[in-house]
Amino acid sequence: MDYAALVQRIRDWGRGLGFQAVGIAEADLAAAEPRLLDWLAQGRHGEMEYMARHGALRARPAELKPGTLRVISCRMDYYTGEDGSADAYIARYARGRDYHKVLRARLQRLCEHIEGEVGSFGYRVFTDSAPVMEVELAVRAGIGWRGKHTLLLDRTGSWFFLGEVYTDLPLPPDAPVQEHCGNCRRCIDICPTQAIVAPYQLDARRCISYLTIEHKSAIPEELRPLIGNRVYGCDDCQLVCPWNGFAQPTGEADFHARQGLDHASMVELFGWTERDFDERLAGSPIRRIGYERWLRNLAVGLGNAPSTAEVVAALRARADHPSALVREHVRWALSRHEALAS
Repeated sequence: MDYAALVQRIRDWGRGLGFQAVGIAEADLAAAEPRLLDWLAQGRHGEMEYMARHGALRARPAELKPGTLRVISCRMDYYTGEDGSADAYIARYARGRDYHKVLRARLQRLCEHIEGEVGSFGYRVFTDSAPVMEVELAVRAGIGWRGKHTLLLDRTGSWFFLGEVYTDLPLPPDAPVQEHCGNCRRCIDICPTQAIVAPYQLDARRCISYLTIEHKSAIPEELRPLIGNRVYGCDDCQLVCPWNGFAQPTGEADFHARQGLDHASMVELFGWTERDFDERLAGSPIRRIGYERWLRNLAVGLGNAPSTAEVVAALRARADHPSALVREHVRWALSRHEALAS
């Protein structure tokens, strides 16, 4: 088998399936394991107990999928060129269809192409769905470098998803690319909660994306005013990155905003019933946080909003919500507006 020629065909198939970059990484992540374990030991994963539960498994691909020799790392852009003007800010990646479904289907088709060429082979597809060090693997596969915000970067920015194929094929690996962040620290300086505690070091417990998506309990009160109008995720560190000025709009219709999420108001979204939430966000990554956390996040956003009769009325309408989590955040929000009125 000419594996070098096979890699070129894999790249061609990947481009045909909508991936903007495909690279090959070795499966040995032993050098990255101590950094991962140190991050966990410091508790910087917050309530993401699954991170600690899987522990070093993230750095050991061959234990997750026995026989793994290489990892095919694939990148798919999601930048749509739509900035939006919503007063309820939703991270760009989450405004369209759930990327897990899109990438998983494309990666599976890529594996079918490979199988048609080499016959049956060992593989497993991942799209942010298992203990995988996707950025580390993408760096090793040469499709970008790690930015100081810890996300993957290349010369067209960071507005992209990553997916992986663990395989037992001895494909020739790619070489990492040179880092191009230089002395820039815009991502560090812009972070509202100072979650990027040092270059390449993120404390998830302070990250707005973590707080509004992964964090299941009450949002720490001291961080609530810093969240502003971000009700699902945060793009601040990416919005100020100079490399994102070179991003090209995606041709994937699935990643364009649905349900008006790029122009939505917090009062409108806060008024959704649970049925509205389930129906309107069907097929959206937002749906996985559930209705209760959706209202929690919106209550914080409304607490940070300009004090208007409409905002206060929306909050009071939820003051007796069955969820103690929602009630507590609504009380906090109302107290903010009462303080402004006094």
